[in-house]
Amino acid sequence: MKILVIESSPHAKGSSNTLAGEFTKGAEEAGHEVKVYDAARMNIHPCRACDSCGLNNGCVHADDMKQLEKELLETDMAVFVTPVYYFGMSAQLKIVIDRFYGINGRLSSKNLKTALIAAAWDSDDEVMLYLKEHYQKICRYMRFQDKGMILGTGCGTPSITKKSSFMQAAYEFGKNLK
Repeated sequence: MKILVIESSPHAKGSSNTLAGEFTKGAEEAGHEVKVYDAARMNIHPCRACDSCGLNNGCVHADDMKQLEKELLETDMAVFVTPVYYFGMSAQLKIVIDRFYGINGRLSSKNLKTALIAAAWDSDDEVMLYLKEHYQKICRYMRFQDKGMILGTGCGTPSITKKSSFMQAAYEFGKNLK
């Protein structure tokens, strides 16, 4: 299976990307082809709602989202990776998802497999509630097939994350994908 991992942390070696690395390791060991894009370091402009795309023709912006759109339309699975900021996804991932608007018709007709990997400082179960609900709503709206989530609570720093049970969970998730 072709898997596209979209990281979005401003911290290149942060906790969410650390978990994504374990997922990727497991997925590659299982024989999947994995590509990783770092949305936090890409040149992606926000949607202007100009409607030039007609929900299907791509965006008028000439930025790095053009390549990401191409990859999304050619992949079997997309994995959204984010730190939790104020109970939601990072702005960098939100810009990517908002730009789905330009390929909405083609992307929603794919029945794309997806997953969410997130890391939060707090260990409170409620910290992931709104992110989880938002992701699930996006999946329903876009007709994505949710394959699962790694919601790393109490993962405030990469060193804390590396000692957590979420590392093994992320690895196993990647390793056992069908």
